[in-house]
Amino acid sequence: MSKEKKFVEEITAMEDDFAQWYTDVVKKADLVDYASVRGSMIIRPYGYAIWENIRDVLDQKIKETGHENVYMPLFIPESLLQKEKDHIEGFAPEVAWVTHGGSEELAERLCVRPTSEVLFCEHYADIIHSYRDLPKLYNQWSNVVRWEKTTRPFLRSLEFLWQEGHTCHATEEDASEETERMLEVYATVCEEYLAIPVIRGKKTEKEKFAGANFTLTIESLMHDGKALQSGTSHYLGTGFAEAFGIQYTDKNGKLQYVHQTSWGITTRLIGALIMVHGDNRGLVLPPKIAPTQVMIVPIAQHKEGVLDKAYELKDQLKKLARVGIDASDKTPGWKFSESEMKGIPLRLEIGPKDIEKGQVVLVRRDTNEKTTVAMSELEAKIPAILEDIQAKLFEKAKSHREKKTSVAKNMDEFKSRLADNPGFIKAMWCGDLACENYIKDETAATSRCIPFEQEKVADTCVCCEKEAKHLVYWAKAY
Repeated sequence: MSKEKKFVEEITAMEDDFAQWYTDVVKKADLVDYASVRGSMIIRPYGYAIWENIRDVLDQKIKETGHENVYMPLFIPESLLQKEKDHIEGFAPEVAWVTHGGSEELAERLCVRPTSEVLFCEHYADIIHSYRDLPKLYNQWSNVVRWEKTTRPFLRSLEFLWQEGHTCHATEEDASEETERMLEVYATVCEEYLAIPVIRGKKTEKEKFAGANFTLTIESLMHDGKALQSGTSHYLGTGFAEAFGIQYTDKNGKLQYVHQTSWGITTRLIGALIMVHGDNRGLVLPPKIAPTQVMIVPIAQHKEGVLDKAYELKDQLKKLARVGIDASDKTPGWKFSESEMKGIPLRLEIGPKDIEKGQVVLVRRDTNEKTTVAMSELEAKIPAILEDIQAKLFEKAKSHREKKTSVAKNMDEFKSRLADNPGFIKAMWCGDLACENYIKDETAATSRCIPFEQEKVADTCVCCEKEAKHLVYWAKAY
């Protein structure tokens, strides 16, 4: 068996075992390695480079909306965490505790942050006094720890990277606008940069963030028909402010509680990238997020002038794109497979005959289409091809989502749609928790969101047949 053949055969076909396919791609594409603690992951340089590109785009947009970056401590005293009852109850099962410092038992347990609401609240209580201090628009890039029972790289791990925004406002209106604005920032990053179409909507009371008045979400659909919560934005009301004493003096000299928001996205977006765009040859990365957008592969590089020309092209094109060159001693077939596995959007092949003819061969990762292009046309052609790849990936993902979105008007239809075409199910809901719980117990599908764009696909609830209040997207989810 050739090395080239073995390289791809080491990936399980997604049609045979999607979970194993995902694990194979994560490992073979050098995104992560497993750490010594169960459920922890080492994010390798290529995986981290993808995260850096996502982070840089989002960080710019966060700053453009007037937010400042700060950093909060890793540890939270237990007494501080207990101040907001609903919040701690929501996180209690996932909290990791520090009980000893060196050989001495601590007088008070320290929580390793699962999220930083209480730390921000404690700080805000110290620095906010007047309406002139508002709004306070802070964001943090950090790691958090949640002691998950079942783990999978990027999708669910004990420790992960994220950003968490925490803001304070004078009024409910201002805070609600902030909640909506930041959700739209997330949606823009997902759709325009990651080429992942999302459904914008509101979480049900059951699914909202612990301690929030309401939670907004963007939901995406993976290739296997499971949903992934891709970003959330929460209006916290004045609950945290009242618990922590965050007050300001308004223009009339009266004390008021601030209205707060929090919002975040995590490294699970890398998992979404893999599962939305990947195929049986590995990753397929949108050009805007790909660490390397064009990989130059010299053919017969031992022959005079080939490597020199390849490096010359790299210098010429680096102002247009993120360009790499594979000048290793591996065979061309191996290099092609490796480039495909890593999802590099465009491969540029150049050999002695190409140099003679003043041309190169360009190979798209998304379609495997090969095009012969004159070297003189590369500066015009490459940006156009990358732009087309970006657009086509979004269109393909959106088309896949539409094909895997069904309508159900009663529970029999709900169950059959879920079995025959796993994906989003649009169904009406009366708003009762009992029906939401019943659907989850019967089908393992959960309410993903009440979409902002409401339709009326039936008059009655899909579960109890009482009058319906909302259209809801339902799905099994990661």
